[in-house]
Amino acid sequence: MSELQVGSTVTVLNKTGKYIGEITAVTEQSYLVRIAAVLKHPMQGDLHNPKQVDVAMFHIRKALAYREQINAPKNLVKPYDGEVPDYKESLKAAFEQLKDSLQEGNDEWTAYSKAAAAELEKDYFK
Repeated sequence: MSELQVGSTVTVLNKTGKYIGEITAVTEQSYLVRIAAVLKHPMQGDLHNPKQVDVAMFHIRKALAYREQINAPKNLVKPYDGEVPDYKESLKAAFEQLKDSLQEGNDEWTAYSKAAAAELEKDYFK
């Protein structure tokens, strides 16, 4: 695969979220990506113990912010050739998908995640 370049529009995985962004710098092992849209909202809780609540801290995971820059390992960055949606609209759509996915669960992790989502909703959509 040929190397992506500065200015390329890409998708990037970060923790459990997926985003569209633009490469702003290239290093030997990673790309610096400026976030433009949210494709998948991060799951709530501990990254190392997914869907568990008996952990040291149950994290409320926010989506990366508009124009936030992250260093991403090259293997987590892929070319993107579609239209880039508006950040706020993409965040709302990804957040709604997260909330919909929590409707089916009836366990402790789902309850914690619903509470986290309620807090995020207040913060995102004031």
